[in-house]
Amino acid sequence: MAGKRALVILSRGAEEMETVIPVDIMRRAGISVTVAGLTGKDPVQCSRNVVICPDESLEEASKQGPYDVVVLPGGMPGAQNLAQSPAVKEVLKVQDGRKGLIAAICAGPTALLAHGIGFGSTVTTHPAMKEKMMAGDHYKYSEARVQKDGHYITSRGPGTSFEFALTIVEELMGAEAAAQVRAPLIMKD
Repeated sequence: MAGKRALVILSRGAEEMETVIPVDIMRRAGISVTVAGLTGKDPVQCSRNVVICPDESLEEASKQGPYDVVVLPGGMPGAQNLAQSPAVKEVLKVQDGRKGLIAAICAGPTALLAHGIGFGSTVTTHPAMKEKMMAGDHYKYSEARVQKDGHYITSRGPGTSFEFALTIVEELMGAEAAAQVRAPLIMKD
């Protein structure tokens, strides 16, 4: 299916559902997904103590770009770790510079703010991150469950992870592919 590639950046304290659901949904759509560990390839303890094994380190994965989408899960302190990382900043700057899709969920969009990505666009976040995201008037805020603006997709939290992931699939693979992935999931209409 079209050879699309995704990079999901995983850091200690990431929200499990916001990591695993997008990875699963994108893989179901035939997208080649690389889960890259922010600090290496060692297993990563997430916010609810679920441990996820990255496919490789961010350092290695970033050498294999470009990717069709870069995904930033939320969770704390996961999103904070992404926001403080020079390596994440570099990956985002490269992706943004080529107008490649950037998708962030829950607290993940605060890494966009920290790295100066997407200023002027409309975003959404977890409600607890709204005030932080709006400080400095760099973005317009939406209460939508998933917000797409240009090459940015943002979403609100664990409960919007399926919609977020399906929006990524639709953007990369088309509405028909997203519908084919969605159908066997038995999601509520």
